[in-house]
Amino acid sequence: MQLPSFLEVYRGLISTSSISSTDPSWDEGNAKVIEKLATWLKDVGFEVNLTEVEPGKFNLIAKKGAGEGGLLLAGHSDTVPFDEGRWNYDPHALTEANNRFYGLGTADMKGFFAFIIEAVKKVDWSKQSKPLYILATCDEETTMLGARHFTDNAPFKPDYCIIGEPTSLVPIRGHKGHVANAVRVTGKSGHSSDPALGVNAIEIMHEVLFALMQLRDKLIKEYHHPGFAIPSPTLNLGHIHGGDSANRICGCCELHYDVRPLPGISLDGLDNLLRGALKEVEAKWPGRISITPLHEPIPGYECQHDHPFIDGVEELCGTKSETVNYCTEAPFLQQLCPTLVLGPGSIDQAHQPDEFLAFEFIDPTIDVLSKAMHKYCF
Repeated sequence: MQLPSFLEVYRGLISTSSISSTDPSWDEGNAKVIEKLATWLKDVGFEVNLTEVEPGKFNLIAKKGAGEGGLLLAGHSDTVPFDEGRWNYDPHALTEANNRFYGLGTADMKGFFAFIIEAVKKVDWSKQSKPLYILATCDEETTMLGARHFTDNAPFKPDYCIIGEPTSLVPIRGHKGHVANAVRVTGKSGHSSDPALGVNAIEIMHEVLFALMQLRDKLIKEYHHPGFAIPSPTLNLGHIHGGDSANRICGCCELHYDVRPLPGISLDGLDNLLRGALKEVEAKWPGRISITPLHEPIPGYECQHDHPFIDGVEELCGTKSETVNYCTEAPFLQQLCPTLVLGPGSIDQAHQPDEFLAFEFIDPTIDVLSKAMHKYCF
């Protein structure tokens, strides 16, 4: 049997659309790309199982070898939507130009599975003593549905996990979480000539904003992690809209904000802080303020700083580990085993028009993955 080539797998992954989005007009599911990946993994000796997490949304779990522990290589199979007018290349085709692969998912991160398969082909598996697992999840770009489901129902416990997000092959040992909420103030509209006729939602939102800015200062003062370039949690006021005319009392105003919690800050504890900050305003304006999550919150993540897994992967890469501010599936997979984030390509290309992966990452990535397989499966 002729095994699939690196280019064949890479091209097949990129050309098979698997967009996930909270907008139903964009959301596609990942069944087709998972089906292709399952075939390729079977071709290189894996046992493959698929789980339909939601209609049209699948997780893939593949296993090579027997025994306990072993190494899990993980990634997500979905991509973000795209603005075709801003692309110079076909997002759903693998284009080779300028010593780069262009296409949606080349860096973030469907292309990672092509590297795994190529590394597997270069390893002599005759003396394997621990299993190698592959996990491909759904909906990382929206709800982290796949990673949450896998963690809650994991049929095995690996020794270690590497998530192949684009890190420029720098091991990532920790990142902040992400909490995003909408605060909606419902007032009472009326003619602006007589403010007593209504309740101005913008004025109430002014009090909300003041309370949140006080909370922002409290978070900076009370929480600190020297391992991060920005060592405190951040709170950003990202979007606000209210009212419809200068001569009407504003009847509704909505604010969207986000918080990036440090590892170790519990999501429940953070929610209590957020709601506590608005307690006085809510008491003053009963029934007029609501807080709604914009997505399921994601906790911060950190691999234990002195864990030998960090030293081992740093040695494989020849690079010291770092921390970052963007989010991955690591907080969920870390619940199963020590987890690091490490993959080809730059995070700067993620979610961008003309997303690409530079050719310079190809050989080093295959080399690092092959060495990781030897180190943790033999």
